[in-house]
Amino acid sequence: MAKTIRIKYFTDKIDKLTYIGGKSDWIDLRAAQDVDLKKGEFCLIPLGVAMKLPKGYEAHLVPRSSTFKNFGIIQTNHMGVIDETYCGSNDQWYFPAYALRDTHIRVNDRICQFRIMEHQPELIFEEAQKLDQEDRGGIGSTGIR
Repeated sequence: MAKTIRIKYFTDKIDKLTYIGGKSDWIDLRAAQDVDLKKGEFCLIPLGVAMKLPKGYEAHLVPRSSTFKNFGIIQTNHMGVIDETYCGSNDQWYFPAYALRDTHIRVNDRICQFRIMEHQPELIFEEAQKLDQEDRGGIGSTGIR
């Protein structure tokens, strides 16, 4: 069942968000202004949107697969989580970027993407001395092929 998300745009210089069913359930986000970064610089790149997510949902924000190749930036927190309480009229979304080379990002360039996910259910942790499953052999035990 489709969910409705109220969205506020901070600029008319970026394309409106679209959901492309059948291709990917990740939605591209765009730089809301031109950004010049020198190697080693950090910047919160405005994405030009604020959203009211459905109750019980959060947004996961990550770089697009081409972001590093095209712009030489990485996301400093590796994945952003925006919960449904960050929903005020001035709660603009940002992409925290760190430049690994000098770069220029133009307004409306697609730099990241997001999807919404239901909150994790409440968890109860039960301590055990043994987990009763066969060990897999540790980290990296499946080899490289």
